[in-house]
Amino acid sequence: MRLHYFIRVALTLLLALGAAALCVALHTPLPWMIGPLLSTALVSMGGAPTESWGPLRNAGQWTIGTALGLYFTPQVTSLVASLWWAIALGIVWALALGVGFGRWLQWLHAPRMPGVGPQAMRATTYFAGAIGAASEMTLLSERVGARTDLVAAAHSLRLLVVVLAIPFGLQASGLTGIDTAPAGPRIVHVTGLLWLALATGAGALVMQWLGRANPWFMGALVVAMGFTMAGITLSAIPGWLSSTAQLVIGVSLGVRFTAEFLHTAPRWLASVAFGTVVMMALCAGFAWVLSLGTGLHPVTLLLGTSPGGITEMSITAKVLQLGVPVVTAFQVCRLVAVLLLANPLWHWLDARDRRKSGSVP
Repeated sequence: MRLHYFIRVALTLLLALGAAALCVALHTPLPWMIGPLLSTALVSMGGAPTESWGPLRNAGQWTIGTALGLYFTPQVTSLVASLWWAIALGIVWALALGVGFGRWLQWLHAPRMPGVGPQAMRATTYFAGAIGAASEMTLLSERVGARTDLVAAAHSLRLLVVVLAIPFGLQASGLTGIDTAPAGPRIVHVTGLLWLALATGAGALVMQWLGRANPWFMGALVVAMGFTMAGITLSAIPGWLSSTAQLVIGVSLGVRFTAEFLHTAPRWLASVAFGTVVMMALCAGFAWVLSLGTGLHPVTLLLGTSPGGITEMSITAKVLQLGVPVVTAFQVCRLVAVLLLANPLWHWLDARDRRKSGSVP
């Protein structure tokens, strides 16, 4: 059984590598992530036994977190710190957008799901609408009796739509390469790279021990940021290693789309896809307003406030050179805020809704 598992992993990686090479030849955006993601998702939905190996996914997040941390030079850190008010607005925007999306899903689907009770439906739509922290939102929704299959499907599909739409849209519009901030160290030093790997790996293990979300990404990011902000340069990340990390992350996303996924309430999936497109349009408007006050390019702020995942949006910013530190800072702060506030906000809204409906005294 174990041998069969690793054979599936190896075949999935070969498929992903071929798809990445094809995307490179076709000059698609983010070829090392989008190629593996699309190919794995399509083959998985066709019923093929694709597989993603957890340690490889963790290594990919570890690599990307380290690479992003190298952008946070003292000068860049000062710029990001001066944007605290915009980041705070981005957090409020994300929470409000998630609640609004969830309310719309509830209004649309509650009459069509008679087998789901009112509170279970409110919980399902609320946690399906929350922006970011997909795994944690699914876990929280389970604790309050939600339909976790619908919550997980909503987050997976929304991420797929965002990861495909935004990079292709930006490439088609020519809005790439606008980042004026230095890209961090460019020279690879083998010894320095080993020390960097040890330090960031230790940070990831500490985050995992503490039970934090995305420990391999966040732990590596925090440690690499600490070195860079202190002016300590150990090494750059080799380009081939960054590409490999994107490949395994793309695979880990693609295997979520199984054959059963297509049969998960088609109307629900269609409404999530439509709602995601609307949210991206709203985020584009919000990013434009923020750009007027910050002087930053609207595209950078779009990536920082979009309803995508932190790893995927940061990779997009890195590959397309679209303000990596700002995007990462917005996404990290939003993730922390959602993890801290989503659950208490749910309980407050649920209590208010039950009072209004007369189900509690």
